[in-house]
Amino acid sequence: MSDPIHPATRRVGAAVGRALSYVLLWAGLVLLIAAVGIRFQWGQISVNQMLLNLVSVETDGGGGSLVWSGILGVGVLPLLITVGIALWQRSRRRRLRDGEDARVRRSPWIGRTVATVLVAGVVVGGTTAFSSAVGMRDYIKAANSEYDLGEYHVDPTITGDEQKRNLVLIYLESGEATLEDDQLFEKDAFAPLKDATKAADGWQSIDGLQQYRGGGWTMAGVASTQCGIPLKGGGSATVSGSPNELGSDVDTYLGGATCLGDVLDDHGYTSVFMGGANASFAAKDTFLGTHGYSEVKDLADWRAAGEPETSFRSDWGLSDKRLLAYARDEIDALHAEAEQTRRPFNLSILTLDTHEPVHVYDYCPVDTQDELTSVFSCSMTEVAGFVDYMRDQGYLDDTAVVIMGDHLKHMNANDAFHEQLDDHPDRTIFNRIWVPGAGGGAGDGDAAVDAGALRPRVDQLNMYPTILEAAGLSLKDRQAGLGVSAFASEVPDGSAQAMAPGPYGELLDARSADFYADAWGAADAAP
Repeated sequence: MSDPIHPATRRVGAAVGRALSYVLLWAGLVLLIAAVGIRFQWGQISVNQMLLNLVSVETDGGGGSLVWSGILGVGVLPLLITVGIALWQRSRRRRLRDGEDARVRRSPWIGRTVATVLVAGVVVGGTTAFSSAVGMRDYIKAANSEYDLGEYHVDPTITGDEQKRNLVLIYLESGEATLEDDQLFEKDAFAPLKDATKAADGWQSIDGLQQYRGGGWTMAGVASTQCGIPLKGGGSATVSGSPNELGSDVDTYLGGATCLGDVLDDHGYTSVFMGGANASFAAKDTFLGTHGYSEVKDLADWRAAGEPETSFRSDWGLSDKRLLAYARDEIDALHAEAEQTRRPFNLSILTLDTHEPVHVYDYCPVDTQDELTSVFSCSMTEVAGFVDYMRDQGYLDDTAVVIMGDHLKHMNANDAFHEQLDDHPDRTIFNRIWVPGAGGGAGDGDAAVDAGALRPRVDQLNMYPTILEAAGLSLKDRQAGLGVSAFASEVPDGSAQAMAPGPYGELLDARSADFYADAWGAADAAP
């Protein structure tokens, strides 16, 4: 009886099957290697972090070698492995046809079965590993949540700005308060900054400031504290304007949200941002430009200023010592202009030295076994010096200062302090707040911020209204975004902050597609 399948059809089918196997093998390797790289560089991340951050790494001053590692590891290596296996298989089939391996010829099904199992294992293993590394299960679950951020979000309403004052906002890279514990670490890394911001001198702090659930990277820290919402993309199917597509450039960033810079701009502030890295990384410059910042000074500016190469680290940018030296010049100019024009200013600064991998500048003496502890201490010394400069110049008489970490310290396979932090039950963010006249400080105080201690255990979303009140703006119901000012001892009924911890966490996780479509300013793009 003749074979019902034509030989040519059989050959085509076999070729298609092999091609599909190689494609699946390649895809599985891409996912597996990407998962290993993510775990090694960042630990477990979220889908939102991947979409909004990892896809916009800059080769110059925004991750540096990570770009090339990603290209080689995720782009090139899986392809080379797949092509190598394909060539080896082709050579093997040729030997079989030529009769050079009769033993294998007698049992071809064994080879096919082994190959199929191996390909399936790589695909399943890669998919599982990648899904775990980016929290895909939680992302899918959040899409089906019964909660919607839009039902709790409050646009800030300013009821008065008669007491508005200048504002300095300092983000400390990986500024985790747990590093204060000299029983866990070789020394208190924050000691220099704590000495410059003593409660006895009028400085205040939030006891147990929490990283918001779902946060954990710089842009999430900046957006949450300046907009009062978790940072999430709009979804490529819903929001063509959000930076969810690889390599896409966007003109606005959360353009439909009202954030700190917008409110300050409406009330006459001049806002300037200073950072040591490339501000294009993670579209930070677009976010700031969208929300009221008239000037963003970054890596390109410091190079143009003639800084020597010893002032830079190749992967990120300018040292904190030199950044804060420029910040002194900047606040001098801004304060002089404010006195002349009666137009207040907002100077926002983001430090860099404490970003891993560890880089030790010449000005930082390493006096600990773990270099990172010394680097943290040196960075805090530079920030403390800037605080002292503001005090000596008399700027603290009319300028509010908010200092806080942008997120907890990362805990990936390549980072330090696993032994101290992996199982720590209470990891919190370092913060200090200065309001002229409050808590014994100089100047005229604001009654809204004078009454007692700050509300403890709040998360980053509450910093948005807290900063507005520190700047002297009166805020209706003391709410903005999902937050309630930490200066308020009680929270209004119906606020997100009045929710029980479980439901509140679910609210922060919720996909809230319509809300984020509006927040990204692309609601009209919804199908």
